[in-house]
Amino acid sequence: MIRTRFAPSPTGFLHIGGARTALFSWAYAKRNNGKFILRIEDTDIERSTQESVDSIIHAMQWLNLTHDEGPFYQTHRMERYKEVITQMLKDGTAYYCYCSKERLDNMREEQKAKGLKPKYDGKCLHNPEPNSCTNPVVRFNNPKTGSVIWDDLVKGKIEFNNAELDDLIIARSDKTPTYNFCVVVDDLDMQISHVIRGDDHVNNTPRQINILKALKGTIPVYAHVPMILREDGQKMSKRHDAVSVMDYKKLGILPEALLNYLAKLCWGHGDDEIFTLEQFVNWFDIDNVSSSPARFDMKKLFWVNAEHIKMAKNQHLLQLINEYLASTGINSSQLYQNLPHLDPLCIIELVKSRSDSINKLSLEVAYFYQPIKYSNLDADKFLTQDAINILKAFSTKLTTITNWELDTIKAMIKEFCNEQNIKMPALGMPLRLKICGTTQTPSIDNIIYLMGRDEVIKRITS
Repeated sequence: MIRTRFAPSPTGFLHIGGARTALFSWAYAKRNNGKFILRIEDTDIERSTQESVDSIIHAMQWLNLTHDEGPFYQTHRMERYKEVITQMLKDGTAYYCYCSKERLDNMREEQKAKGLKPKYDGKCLHNPEPNSCTNPVVRFNNPKTGSVIWDDLVKGKIEFNNAELDDLIIARSDKTPTYNFCVVVDDLDMQISHVIRGDDHVNNTPRQINILKALKGTIPVYAHVPMILREDGQKMSKRHDAVSVMDYKKLGILPEALLNYLAKLCWGHGDDEIFTLEQFVNWFDIDNVSSSPARFDMKKLFWVNAEHIKMAKNQHLLQLINEYLASTGINSSQLYQNLPHLDPLCIIELVKSRSDSINKLSLEVAYFYQPIKYSNLDADKFLTQDAINILKAFSTKLTTITNWELDTIKAMIKEFCNEQNIKMPALGMPLRLKICGTTQTPSIDNIIYLMGRDEVIKRITS
């Protein structure tokens, strides 16, 4: 059975790159009727926090990347790691290292001076001195000859010479296990068949394969996906970019839109740009992932988001709008009571094709019930004395309509402009500003029709 895993370290939020890795791992498992495991790699006690754990799990839930097993915590598996290390010491695949920090530092400096790659010289493997250290570390007895070779599903054949690999520490002097060792034991015990992760882990892979071989475990299939860069080709950073998954929720991005966009970074399905999560699962194949880094384009993300807003059900959008309004201090129930005859679902249907974020969509819906306070700059530009006179005449014209239908209103507006010998912007811009608080709105005839005569006249004359 296909078994994949996503294994974040809880030292911060869920990074956008981590979200894409999780998506690929999740989709590969779903595509092959397998299992997707969530594992929290929290052995870095000093930097790991419960707050980070909670934020990662919350982000995964928001993205709808549901795990089949877990979450498993490495800190809950310490006895298992100690058990494996004890057996490795007995088997000779690991050994105690008693070297002092001073000796190791001197050894590395000498190697650098000779132009050699710094690595442990194996002294304690061949000639240990137990009395020199009361709290030894445990090192893995890495093979000294041959190579580690694997066929990476993304990068192709990769080979490392064992002579270049260090006898890495698998247990510190305080007996706590190290990252590369814990990962191996976890993947072994959880029967992980495919490891899909960022290509920053490529250098860890030969070490982990050698430990797995020492434990007589089955080697999983590896796929190292390239990193996500900024639009200018530089690495994304907390200082300059929205790198946390939940930052995108705050920007009004739908989770399905974010996943759609992330899927397109290094992967594609013909010319398809917009697709659902279900379609992605049906199409996804890790073999089609590019090995070249992808560049994150915020404009493209918002375009994808706009397309998903158009596809979304209005009832679902209404729920998201209410949540956003609440976050800004607006009680949506009270807001809608301002004009109880106005159905917010009808408003959403009218404006949804104009918005590329839930935040913008929420404001578009809100101004139907409570106009935005326009700026003095807009007032000076659009509410001149001539414009005010036009609006006054228009409000009078509205009272003459006996059949309140959209086509009737549309015809009346055209007739009014002809009577006043003005072009549509001379009426439309000040009218939008007065009744909505902004000049950026859907067609004015639709707005007038939905708001109703009394409310429109009230706003014009206020």
